Amino acid sequence: MTRKTIRDIRSEELIDAAILAVHERGYGVVTMSEIAARAGTSAASINYYFGSKEQLMEATMRRLLDILKQALLRRLETARTPHERLMAICDANFDDALFTVEQTSVWIQFWSHAPYSPRLSRLHQINRSRVRSHFRAELKRLLPANTRETVRRALQAYMDGVWLEEAQTEAEEPLAPADARRAVRDVAALLLAR
Repeated sequence: MTRKTIRDIRSEELIDAAILAVHERGYGVVTMSEIAARAGTSAASINYYFGSKEQLMEATMRRLLDILKQALLRRLETARTPHERLMAICDANFDDALFTVEQTSVWIQFWSHAPYSPRLSRLHQINRSRVRSHFRAELKRLLPANTRETVRRALQAYMDGVWLEEAQTEAEEPLAPADARRAVRDVAALLLAR
């Protein structure tokens, strides 16, 4: 096991601080000083470790994408059938380590800023392509060609909608990841049955 460097630890602390600060204040208005203060350091640290607020956001999204990737890989290890693999894809998007109010908020803000930032846009496109590819691979084995794309779009739109709703929720009880996984499985079952 590789030992973490001080740089790695400090970068993780700044990413943690960015998630909370962006959730609370919004990416467009939060300052590097506010993020740094939450991490117990100065704005110069963000410049030193990341170069800019945009590059910190990019690193933050890379971390969230890595959490998604690891969740998917864990679930795919035990999935044996196309249906189980499809459910693994759905479940990974609502993994306990990923689907939190703070992280859904950051993700939605990432989506909204991606069209205006080449770095963020690239990450967004990579993620969307991966999700589409995973869904298409499994739906190809489950549905006739004339319905696959409609089902894929509906399933992806449903999942995006849950993320958007959770990011905007002011409820005292956020949607639990396990409940989100149950619901997406129900939606998938309805779509596959048609």
